[in-house]
Amino acid sequence: MTAVEIVFWICAGLLAYSLVGYPVLLAALVRLRPRVQHAAAGELPRVSVIVPAYAEERVIADRVANLRAVDYPGDRLEVIVACDGSPDSTAEHARGAGADVILELPRAGKIRAQDAGVERAGGEIVAFSDANVTWHRDALRMLVAPFADPRVGYVCGNVRLVGQDGDNQEGLYWRYEMMLRALESRLRSVTGGNGAIYATRREAYLVVDPIMGHDLSFPFNMVKRGWRAVYAPDARASEKMVPTLEGEFARKRRMMGHTWPIVVRGGMLSPRGYDPMYALMIVSHRILRYVSPFLHVAMLGTNVALLSSGWVYIAAFALQLAVLAGALLAGALPARPLLIARYYVLTTVSLAAGLWDWLARGTQAGWEPAEGTR
Repeated sequence: MTAVEIVFWICAGLLAYSLVGYPVLLAALVRLRPRVQHAAAGELPRVSVIVPAYAEERVIADRVANLRAVDYPGDRLEVIVACDGSPDSTAEHARGAGADVILELPRAGKIRAQDAGVERAGGEIVAFSDANVTWHRDALRMLVAPFADPRVGYVCGNVRLVGQDGDNQEGLYWRYEMMLRALESRLRSVTGGNGAIYATRREAYLVVDPIMGHDLSFPFNMVKRGWRAVYAPDARASEKMVPTLEGEFARKRRMMGHTWPIVVRGGMLSPRGYDPMYALMIVSHRILRYVSPFLHVAMLGTNVALLSSGWVYIAAFALQLAVLAGALLAGALPARPLLIARYYVLTTVSLAAGLWDWLARGTQAGWEPAEGTR
């Protein structure tokens, strides 16, 4: 086997493993592992729910009202809205809707607004939510339930993406992601969270670099510090997704501008604090996903050089061209298979584009609400 063939098969194998092999491996390992017995729930803890908000006057009142309506004792629930230099009437709308605390902060980014909320919080559990999210009535009870286990430091909930009017295929991917998260949680700890519904013990809360979001930096850092980071599938929330594929590309590109600093200099690549199982999860679910654009480019390039080496390489090349052609055709012919191909291509490109943005221009701590999600 030549060096070119070795590169081709390594790239193809890693891509296949990250997409299909890793879920199969997780499922097999979970079947071999006895189901964990959860600790019995005691008295409900005091919880502070922190909603960071920038220019959210259209939705913040509904967000506060939704939190006020959850099935949780009112004397054990505190609602904090941390306004990150909002240029509109976000603070006034939050106050009118009945938030317990409204922080009117200078613009410093979402992370610093969350930090300020935690400093002000009176709860032993601090929970977080974006301003455009709706929690189910029992979501908060389900979110805090895993904290009955003293080893648990972080819990993320289950998000359902709503708004299927556009061509975005994020909902399909997100169901796949939730499946992986459930398996990881049963086996060890999750490798990523989400901004719609999550919580930490206040004592476990981490102050991170303002360009490094909680979604990715919290779970692996919790594990490094001896905590478990788990998924609570019954803690359900819904969030409006970006309606278009192009909008999803822009959103993911922006997110990757915050992700690459975590990967490169935020400690994710350091094995210190990982046990072998969790290290395997980080490599399989995170690192391989983030380097997938470069694996695809190397696979395509070596495939071209190997076209005269047999029908297998011709078939592999045809498959790659079919995916690219489908992505191009989806703009004129929005059939579901073509839209899925376009989604896959655009989201894969966004990983590399986010890296370019971070290296070329740096990443700002501030953020704007994603178009079409309010």
